[in-house]
Amino acid sequence: RASEARALQAGLQPNPELEGEVEDLAGSGNFSGFDEAESTIALSQLIELGGKRTKRLRVAELGRGLATWDYEAKRLWILTKTAQEFVEVLAGQRRVELQTASLGLAREVLHTVSERVDAGKSSPIETTRAQVVVSQSEILLERAKRTLEAARARLAANWGSTTARFQSVIGTLEETPEVPALDTLTAWIVENPDISRWSVEIAERQARVELAEAQAIPDVTVKAGARLLQGTDETAFVVGLSVPLPLYDRNQGRRSEAAFNLAKANAQRRAVELRIRTALSDAYQSLLSAYREVETLRDEVLPAARSAFDGISEAYRQGKLTQLDVLDSQRTLFEVREQFTEALSSYHHARARVEGLVGRPIENLDKGGPR
Repeated sequence: RASEARALQAGLQPNPELEGEVEDLAGSGNFSGFDEAESTIALSQLIELGGKRTKRLRVAELGRGLATWDYEAKRLWILTKTAQEFVEVLAGQRRVELQTASLGLAREVLHTVSERVDAGKSSPIETTRAQVVVSQSEILLERAKRTLEAARARLAANWGSTTARFQSVIGTLEETPEVPALDTLTAWIVENPDISRWSVEIAERQARVELAEAQAIPDVTVKAGARLLQGTDETAFVVGLSVPLPLYDRNQGRRSEAAFNLAKANAQRRAVELRIRTALSDAYQSLLSAYREVETLRDEVLPAARSAFDGISEAYRQGKLTQLDVLDSQRTLFEVREQFTEALSSYHHARARVEGLVGRPIENLDKGGPR
């Protein structure tokens, strides 16, 4: 809105000036009073030459286009940040669920150990070991709840709320679409507002160069009015014309500044493109790594850890294995579950970064092509 106001102001013409002048009064002799005074009333108008107004308006209009792109860049950044905060809440909810399940599993193991101790098949020390695991699980569950609460507050802050008025978010971390090729993603970075803005930025800097050159052309001020000759009670017209002589100030400094700023803009555009391409490559590698980790954990590691725990627990009930075997497999299962959650969180964080850099969801990349 501010840039629109600047564009409005840039298109306005200079105001005319009203001049009033009285001469030959309060002197000596015949000029001691007002009898011989001359009164002049005139209007003067500055006439801008060299197309200054048009060029000034062009600069302002391009500035409004820049403001639009900068707004889009900020909006996209906020969306990306909010998506990542949402993922943190979703992952936090999952961690609470997993820690609750882990606590239940630890209590089941404690119950099994207690039965064996009561039957005289195991040493009482095994109950203490199992109780330690239960206590640790309770601590981890409480920590997961506190972490989730903080994540909910950070998410709510994105829409200006100081407290989270929602109880939970709805989503599925397990939905992990396949990662497209890096070349496909790279082709879309032209949609990134931080890159798109530079075509307008360079045009605006070029317009400033043209405006600076136009400002070197002197403007003309014309004046016209009427003069009353008090002594003869007659009137006459007055016209005038003034033109600055560009002997010293030919706007050399601003012209050079505008040219250097144009060169600077071209260098900045190349730097921004390089930065965004590098950021995309980095986010892509994180996304691809997390995707492969999710696949491996989901398809191989998690089923194996669960199967091993169930088998070892059953063998312990039958007296074929020790409690340490059970605790070790239990710890492994807990760690794999947490690792899977972290991998899912990393995937969606990286995906949000990638989508923020290319300006659209990954699943929509095959719908048309970049502009």
